[in-house]
Amino acid sequence: MATEKTNAMRVLDKKMIPYNVFTYDSQDGRIDGISVAQKIGKDPQLVYKTLVTQGKSGNVYVFVIPVESELDLKKAAKITGEKNVALVSPKDIQKLTGYVRGGCSPIGMIKHYPTFIDSSASQVDHIIVSGGKIGLLIELSVEDLQSITEATFHEVVK
Repeated sequence: MATEKTNAMRVLDKKMIPYNVFTYDSQDGRIDGISVAQKIGKDPQLVYKTLVTQGKSGNVYVFVIPVESELDLKKAAKITGEKNVALVSPKDIQKLTGYVRGGCSPIGMIKHYPTFIDSSASQVDHIIVSGGKIGLLIELSVEDLQSITEATFHEVVK
């Protein structure tokens, strides 16, 4: 059965960037990154989550970090040049990104935001991120993810 294309997949297709698709059953409500990694049979160290933050200035920033890790908000603020940053409320994620909480991909958001990938990703060739909806993940090269999102690498986890 063919998977309906998400905006993230359309962006990758348009740029001719290769990727693999993984689907998982989300009926049980277990959509946290560690559960999802188990469901697709992948090492959680290769599965990354997308966190959307907002600085005191009102600017929005995207962080891509391992699912087993927690974003260090002090490091995030320093990297962005903000006095402080906070995670965006789940109810605001869709209006800012076009994606729902639990299905937010760093690729193909409705606006381009400064994006930061945790430096741990530079230690692997491929990582897995949300494909743009709950129940769908995409695997692509770290280099391609960095290129398509215009991201920079920084140590951003606790």
